[in-house]
Amino acid sequence: MSRTWKIGIAGLGTVGGGLVEFLAARPGFAPQGGTAVVTGVSARSRSRPRAFDISKFAWFDDPVELAKSPDTEIFVELIGGSDGPAKASVEAALKLGKPVVTANKALIAEHGAELAALAEANNAPLLFEAAVMGGTPAVKVLREALVGDEIVSVAGILNGTCNYIVSEMEAHERDFSDVLAEAQAKGYAEADPTMDVGGFDAAHKVTILAALAFGCAPNYAAAEIEGVEKIGLLDIQLAKLLGYRIRLTASATRTPDGISVRVHPTLCPLSHPLAQTVGPTNALFIQGTRIARIFLQGPGAGAGPTAAAAAADIADVMTGAVRPVFQVPAASLKPPSAIDASKRVGEVYIRLMVKDEPGVLAAVTEILAEEGVSIDSFLQRPVEDGGAVPIVLTTHETVETAVRKVAERLAALPEVLEPPRIIRIAGA
Repeated sequence: MSRTWKIGIAGLGTVGGGLVEFLAARPGFAPQGGTAVVTGVSARSRSRPRAFDISKFAWFDDPVELAKSPDTEIFVELIGGSDGPAKASVEAALKLGKPVVTANKALIAEHGAELAALAEANNAPLLFEAAVMGGTPAVKVLREALVGDEIVSVAGILNGTCNYIVSEMEAHERDFSDVLAEAQAKGYAEADPTMDVGGFDAAHKVTILAALAFGCAPNYAAAEIEGVEKIGLLDIQLAKLLGYRIRLTASATRTPDGISVRVHPTLCPLSHPLAQTVGPTNALFIQGTRIARIFLQGPGAGAGPTAAAAAADIADVMTGAVRPVFQVPAASLKPPSAIDASKRVGEVYIRLMVKDEPGVLAAVTEILAEEGVSIDSFLQRPVEDGGAVPIVLTTHETVETAVRKVAERLAALPEVLEPPRIIRIAGA
């Protein structure tokens, strides 16, 4: 006899609305899992105009009460935010042994270990496919398909807003502020875009991927984060002259010295798949010891893709799939050890704005030589008005601490008119 599952959905925004419409159209979407029927909903406003009818669902002003309701068998949290009602309602559901499906990247990245322990103690699934890369199944690939391998690194483009901005800046030679305003008008960026352009959204996502890839506790506080707010059109133009495109990349890498979780602008060679990923698309490389390298690319947001990801998690609950939240039992989850910057090496792009006068280049190259940083290429863009001159250097592989010292010393030169722009260069 086919079972009917009662679904409670907290949060009726873009994703919540998409999920309500999906389940109404395809209640029996999970093979051999029965049917899924929405029975209760909760949101900030009951009277807000919506494209779908909520009058047939029980309404809850408090999402915690929705989570506790006897008519909620699977609780879907789509509120957002790392604390407040989202965390309280998820905890309430897990304490009652109810399966939880969430798209809340901040919640999982910042409280994932404690929620995993709560879920395990109450034998309740905690699933979050929709929290990373929208409809592109990065979480399932790491949690399920690649459990037979040892993952070395994950890296890619995890924020569609930033990718839209930098690719539009290059394609149409427009300033950051102009493209950001357009992204907000199109709904790609929030009214307050800080989470996106500051790199924090991508950091939440790669923190989750790191926990899945390496079987460790999510440790968002240890992520190194740099956004795209300071990337100007000049950097994009100069990078292209050197054979690169700028992308905001997020990465998690395991080495014998520890685990590095980082978000920062990166120069990607024009032939690199990340350089060819344009608009609001997401992309991810996964490097393993047995699989070598695989590449995922697809929509990172939107009602349809993200609702489909949440529905896939609901299907796992309905069909009885059971896996640890982060690959290993919650009691074994430990924060990853960070990599000492003195042990990290890489190539970098250094852009300076300098006075147009003799001796500047000699002063710059002397500092690099004294700090042991070797120059790979050099580009000076001519100016006609005798004002500030842009100089770009790219380096060979060098220790990160040396690059930081170079940046400090260059900034102190009287001929240098603004702080140096340092951008890391991607490998092959």
